[in-house]
Amino acid sequence: MEIVRRNFALKILAVALAIVGWAYFRVTSSPIDASEQLQQLTIPLTTVNLPLGYVADFADRQATVTVATKRGEPAVKPEQIKAVLDLTNKQVGVYNVPVQLVAPDVVVQSLSPASVTLTIEPVEQRSFPITVHYIGTQPSGIVVSGAEVLPNNAQVRGPTSVLAQVLGVQVGVALATQPKVLDEMIRPVAVGSSGAELSGLSIAPNLVRVKLRFIAATAQTR
Repeated sequence: MEIVRRNFALKILAVALAIVGWAYFRVTSSPIDASEQLQQLTIPLTTVNLPLGYVADFADRQATVTVATKRGEPAVKPEQIKAVLDLTNKQVGVYNVPVQLVAPDVVVQSLSPASVTLTIEPVEQRSFPITVHYIGTQPSGIVVSGAEVLPNNAQVRGPTSVLAQVLGVQVGVALATQPKVLDEMIRPVAVGSSGAELSGLSIAPNLVRVKLRFIAATAQTR
């Protein structure tokens, strides 16, 4: 016990100085924490240098970027940073392409995803006749007469793999419950084997004129 009591005050002082010195070291050895702040941004992914006549298909459409900015400075705006996939010298195939950031003078802390798997394939165009797809249950006593679509063909453009799924192009018309004349501009859609609209395709023209009449069945038979 005598050993513990001897120079007890000096020992307490030494411990206190050691704690202060450790705390100072922790602060001075991590200046980034004191002078910078973190900011997380969501940036759309875009492709560059894609060969003409090709399309790139990939699931991840956004990148999450965490940057460090100086405290007191204006926050970085999402539009100031670009997340790009450089497809230089890429042809048809599957690739894993790193995400490249074009950013102002900021320190990037993290980037997700760091790379994206994508498929490059040609874009093609095919012509399809436009048919009328009637929606609903046909009421008794009402029939369709003189259906006409102008123009009656559409040019469908898109990736080869999606274009191969097109079963036809159609315009949707709701069945009427009473006699009426229909003359409207309707958007044609490309459908697959299930009858559902296929995405990722462009159709020209984007509107067609549909003319037809819903008439009473007895009038048609006379």
